[in-house]
Amino acid sequence: MKKLFNWFQENFAAMVRLSLFAISIVLIVWLFPRQTGFYWEFSQARPWMYDDLIAPFNFAIQKSSEELAREREEILKDFTPFFRKDPAVYDSQFQLMNTRFELAWSEKFGDNDISNTQKARVKNVAINIFDSIYKRGVIFLEGEMTDAPAQMNILLLDGPVAQTRQVGDFFNIREGFQFAGKMIDQSQLEADKRSLLRNVLENSITHSVFWDGETNSKAIASAMERISPTRGMVQQGEKIISKGELITAEKMKILESFRTEYTRQLGGASANYLVFWGQFLLVSISIVVLSLFLWVFRRDVFTNTRKIMVILLCIFLMVFLTSQVVKYNINLLYLIPVCIVPIIIRSFFDNRLALYVHITSIILIGFLVPKSFEFIFLQFIAGIIAILSMAGLRRRSQLFTTVSLIFLTYAAVFTGLTLAQTGSFAQIETVNYIYFAGSAMLTLFSYPLIYIFERTSGLPTDFSLLELADTNSPLLRELNLTAPGTFQHSLQVANLSEEAINIIGGNSLMVRTGALYHDIGKMEQPQYFIENQNSEINPHDELSYTESAEIIIGHVIKGIEKARKHNLPEYIIDFIRTHHGTTTTRYFYAMEQKENPDKEINKDVFTYKGPKPFSKETAVLMMADSVEAASRSMKNPDEESINKLVDNIINTQIEEQQFDNANITFKDINIIKRVFKNRLMHIYHIRIAYPSSN
Repeated sequence: MKKLFNWFQENFAAMVRLSLFAISIVLIVWLFPRQTGFYWEFSQARPWMYDDLIAPFNFAIQKSSEELAREREEILKDFTPFFRKDPAVYDSQFQLMNTRFELAWSEKFGDNDISNTQKARVKNVAINIFDSIYKRGVIFLEGEMTDAPAQMNILLLDGPVAQTRQVGDFFNIREGFQFAGKMIDQSQLEADKRSLLRNVLENSITHSVFWDGETNSKAIASAMERISPTRGMVQQGEKIISKGELITAEKMKILESFRTEYTRQLGGASANYLVFWGQFLLVSISIVVLSLFLWVFRRDVFTNTRKIMVILLCIFLMVFLTSQVVKYNINLLYLIPVCIVPIIIRSFFDNRLALYVHITSIILIGFLVPKSFEFIFLQFIAGIIAILSMAGLRRRSQLFTTVSLIFLTYAAVFTGLTLAQTGSFAQIETVNYIYFAGSAMLTLFSYPLIYIFERTSGLPTDFSLLELADTNSPLLRELNLTAPGTFQHSLQVANLSEEAINIIGGNSLMVRTGALYHDIGKMEQPQYFIENQNSEINPHDELSYTESAEIIIGHVIKGIEKARKHNLPEYIIDFIRTHHGTTTTRYFYAMEQKENPDKEINKDVFTYKGPKPFSKETAVLMMADSVEAASRSMKNPDEESINKLVDNIINTQIEEQQFDNANITFKDINIIKRVFKNRLMHIYHIRIAYPSSN
């Protein structure tokens, strides 16, 4: 049981990393759609790149949206509208006319026998005219029907029966008035009676034939439903298209119909089950290959849980964002800021890892999007440009340059792809350029995302290192004022370290920043360090060798405390705690031995507590710190003495196994020695002694 517990304790971090990879696979697969994929890709005016395509089943050729729209327009154009004659209008208007006639007659002619005899004759004329008008009907036309020609056919509903009539068969209001006036004039009545009739009838004539909205809507809907969405069939076993055949507009419609039916027929439960396992296998392969890349080429990243978490989270978030866009509005596909991933990864790591993570993410996204080759190619090129534009990043404002380059890359690649596929500028969808501009602008969100990742993971970025490396920062200004000699020493160490790391590979900005802060502990007692002593009085003369060693060694502890007080990140504190490793204060230890030859000296008192350097950057800083400090004590530096100094110091550190925990090779160390030698000879203006011609 104890062995099992010990094994679990020793492998806990590895199990966490393995769990992160497994969880990321499950989450990414969960985002994938379960529909069966249609794996043939095609575009109009391009040749069919696959083998001959034979129909595996019968399917109908779907009409295009343009064809269906034209048929709907034809239906509306040829549609004969329904009108309904309202009998209630005749009854109500007849009663109204009768009432008005009686009132008008009584008011004008009175109520006597002679008058009543004439009234009956005049009223009979009014009724005959009224009946003639309403028997024919007064049609009400509005909207587009207002200017309908007289020859236009309509269907008149009289109860359940519809009769074909023409618009000209009916009166409109104006024509009704004219007809009434004409009939009154032909009635041979006296003028005063004609005037009375004209007034009564004009106020009694109104519409009696109306547009039947409900019947028309049903008739139009029924006609629309009868439109067939297909035009012809492709039989099972029939060749759809041959290999190399150019995809015409007609072939394009057939292929699109085949894709629709293929997806519908093969989308059952069993197919979806197999789709899930296929997706799981593909995602697993992608993530496993990524982990193998990290294991082989970036072991330091693979063994760091926080770094793994940042990488996998970036990939997952981009796949998640893409899946939602594809699900809800695929038209916004090119608005997705895919280049955020390589920018974030480049900020934390190097160009190679940023490119590989970008490739992994766009491959996974490619399973979600249509025309995946074009999408992957477009994002691949844009990602490379984004990474290259981030190289040598020294100002946050460079992000705007990156944004511009990303947009130009998108625009150029998209234009090239469209022209290569269609051979026409007219086929370029210009709205995509707006999406590209939006996508490029959205990459600016990488800045706050980098800040969030940095704060939550504790990993360094070029942005934070640039801020920390500013020599005008409060802590470095304090170092310059309190311990100017130490500050100058730190600057020289930073230059040496940065130059070496630039050649052997590594984070040069981090080693420079770490070098600037590695000796901040000397600010507590600067006079005890030789670079800050500007007189012949040495305060160590008044101390024992043990006390002196304690002060010298203590600057590491004091530096860590000061760094934490000023909230410096742990990756900078690592340079402070490791820059002396577990070496000894040789001078004081040797003098203590010399003064007490018969006494056993406790070497631990004169030894730094460590730890030893555990990265390439911390190892280089240790070498640079020791070499730069020792070079200041050289009386008459020349090429030979500098070579000897550098070799002796670094070889001693190797013998003391100070670099055993760092990922640095002997080849790297030899390069570092050469860099230090050349740099020191330039500092001390030493000419290289060339052999004589003899």
